[in-house]
Amino acid sequence: MGASRLVSPALLSAVFAALTAIFAKLGVQGVDSDLATLIRTAIILVVLSAFVACAGKWTNPLTLSPGTWLFLGLSGPARMPAVRYFRRLKIGDASKVAPVDKFSLVLTAAFAFTFLGERPSLREWSGIAMIACGVVALAFRR
Repeated sequence: MGASRLVSPALLSAVFAALTAIFAKLGVQGVDSDLATLIRTAIILVVLSAFVACAGKWTNPLTLSPGTWLFLGLSGPARMPAVRYFRRLKIGDASKVAPVDKFSLVLTAAFAFTFLGERPSLREWSGIAMIACGVVALAFRR
């Protein structure tokens, strides 16, 4: 898939990720952050289930390979520290919490290089380094 076919959906995804932080910051006021996370997750489950069903993408999950189950299963607990994202949003500024959360982009590139054999170009590594520097600049205040 060409880069141009990825840019528009990726930008749209970035817009919605930004809105997620803003909506979450507003929504977490006056409610326990863990309960807020549970509510959001339940809503995602309902909306995504409807999308999969309406798009005709439903298949029997029991036909998936054991490897698929293993790695999808591992991806759930691996995301558990993100449950505290709402807590961090509740007590901190969205403009500081969200960029630190996005440090995952830098780690994803490093893990993809190490475990998946992906080889970003020098230009891509430069962008990843700039993201890392930006996160560090935002994370550490005087």
